[in-house]
Amino acid sequence: MPVAELLRLGAPRPISRWGDPVLHSPARQVADFGSDLQDLLADMFATNTAANGAGLAAAQIGTDLAVFVYDCTDETGVRRTGVVCNPVIQVDQGQGRILVELDEGCLSLPGAYAELARPEFSICRGQDQYGDPVEITAGGTLGRCLQHETDHINGMVFGDRLSRRRRKQLYQDHRDVADEYPDDWPA
Repeated sequence: MPVAELLRLGAPRPISRWGDPVLHSPARQVADFGSDLQDLLADMFATNTAANGAGLAAAQIGTDLAVFVYDCTDETGVRRTGVVCNPVIQVDQGQGRILVELDEGCLSLPGAYAELARPEFSICRGQDQYGDPVEITAGGTLGRCLQHETDHINGMVFGDRLSRRRRKQLYQDHRDVADEYPDDWPA
C-alpha cells in the first residue's frame, strides 16, 4: 500500500514500555511483504500519530519484526513519511563526525527526556513496504529518528546510551508523569 493509504487506515495500539522483553531483543527480519505487514504498518502509523511521535518501531507495539515507520521533519524542515524494513544505519565516523546533543524521548517511556549526543546526519538503508530497496539520508529530527528506531530494531532503547546517573533521572522523570500515560496509551 502507498504511504498515503497506510496513513489513512489502521487503529492505534497500546505502546509497549521499557522492560518489555520485545524492546530489548533484536527483531526478526521482515521476509513477507504481504497484507499482514501492510495491516501492521497502518496500525503503526495510527499509533505514532495518536502518540504524537516522530517514529515507531514494530517492537513498540509488541511485534518483533525489523520494521519502523517515520513521520517527522528533516534538517530543512520538510515533513517526510515512510517505512523502513530490515534497516541498517550508517553514520559518519572519525574526525569528520559531528555530534549534536539534543533532548531525546521515547514513546515507550512517555513523558521523559534526556540529552543525548548523536551524529548530525545518518543514512538508513533497507526495504520499503513493498520489499523494494530504500535509502534515506537525513539530518534534523528525521536523522535522529532513523538512528533511534534502528536501535529499537537491534534491541536497544536510547536509555542504554546514557550514563547510569542520567538513566536513573530519566526513569524518575517518567515516574513523575506516568499517571498521564495509562497502560493502554495511546489506543
